[in-house]
Amino acid sequence: MLVFKIILIACTVIAVVSVVWGSLKTGIVPMPSSRKALQAILASAEVKGEGQIIDLGSGWGTLTTALARKYPGRQVIGYELSFVPWLVSLGLKHVFCLRNLSVYYRDFLDADLSKAALLFCYLSPEGMFLLQKKIEEEQLEDFVIVSNTFAMASYQPERVIRLGDIYRTPVYVYRFFPKYLDSLNSTCRLKKNSRIL
Repeated sequence: MLVFKIILIACTVIAVVSVVWGSLKTGIVPMPSSRKALQAILASAEVKGEGQIIDLGSGWGTLTTALARKYPGRQVIGYELSFVPWLVSLGLKHVFCLRNLSVYYRDFLDADLSKAALLFCYLSPEGMFLLQKKIEEEQLEDFVIVSNTFAMASYQPERVIRLGDIYRTPVYVYRFFPKYLDSLNSTCRLKKNSRIL
């Protein structure tokens, strides 16, 4: 009995340290989306074409699991940097026998997002800035981003969904297509080349 308690305490300590370390590394605690947010996000998921559905910072796997079950014919991918939440999401994948779901213990900034049709995220402001930088540097196009709570500083959302909670939490929907990015790049070049006399 004592050995079992020691093992349980050790596992708990390792889990807490792992979550804290992952939070320090990413700048955000792996928090699952609320039920209302999850419902709004799933409702806003307009998956067209054949591209991948990717969760950037998939946490405990609640959203990736729901997406994989909603779209059994689509490839759903989750990226997570916090070990214990990633392990839980891996467990959910096997519990629900979701062959179309892949969860990776890695940084989405190092991942190939070029085949994505739909990206989901619940990041920090810094994470949104890094995502925006990745989109621009890699010239990603023809996809939709659904972001829980945090907006992208340089882009106008196609729509904003306000949740019915006490914070009226926003869910931002962005649609990226080639002409939009060309227009954005032209605007950025004009701003860069203009000088105040």
